[in-house]
Amino acid sequence: MEDIVYLYHYGTPNNIDMLVISSREFRQNQKMYFERADQGEQIIVQRGKDKSYALTPIGEEDIYFNAEMVKRIKESMDQVESGKTKRITTPEQINDLLGL
Repeated sequence: MEDIVYLYHYGTPNNIDMLVISSREFRQNQKMYFERADQGEQIIVQRGKDKSYALTPIGEEDIYFNAEMVKRIKESMDQVESGKTKRITTPEQINDLLGL
């Protein structure tokens, strides 16, 4: 049985075409589809009748706990330890902090 590969145009922003493939096709040709996703092509992997997954490359900025985020967390912890924080305990203080 041969897997069918579909190319759909969904009227996405910038008129990007979307390649929809079966999970079997993806498994057999992963390298090719990863390379196409790296080139900016939108790849959708269909699994069964009602499950689909988008193949999207991510960069350092997409990972929440990257080096910059870890640095900011450590700086915040240092501020707490050195007393450079403000305790807020009432709704009025929250409103004041948020400028409401």
